[in-house]
Amino acid sequence: MFLACIGGYGWLYFSKAHYLTGHKSVEVCLIKYLTGIPCPSCGVTRAIILLTEGNIAEALKINPLGFIVAIIMLVAPIWIVLDVVAKSSTLFDFYRRVESYLKSPYYAVPLVLLVMSNWVWNIMKGL
Repeated sequence: MFLACIGGYGWLYFSKAHYLTGHKSVEVCLIKYLTGIPCPSCGVTRAIILLTEGNIAEALKINPLGFIVAIIMLVAPIWIVLDVVAKSSTLFDFYRRVESYLKSPYYAVPLVLLVMSNWVWNIMKGL
């Protein structure tokens, strides 16, 4: 997860630099490339860039999943470093608890419906 966050920071830096040069997006979505249809996570990078600029409303409009990804990218590396220093596994334990909750239809069905709604919204926006 730490490497994924580092990769995410690198991608965010690259995308932000590309965004500042006048290009409005950097597209690497294989689903959109092959089908022309945006995936549920299309726009997350742009949403995070807008969050870094303080434009919360526009970030929410582009893709609300950007908020979740931004929180993970901020919290996970710090949590990992604290676990390494303390020689504990609280992040892994938390992950396993969340995973067990998500296996329950009580939580899984609403989350799947939210992601599907976001996907339909991305398609309707022409993202």
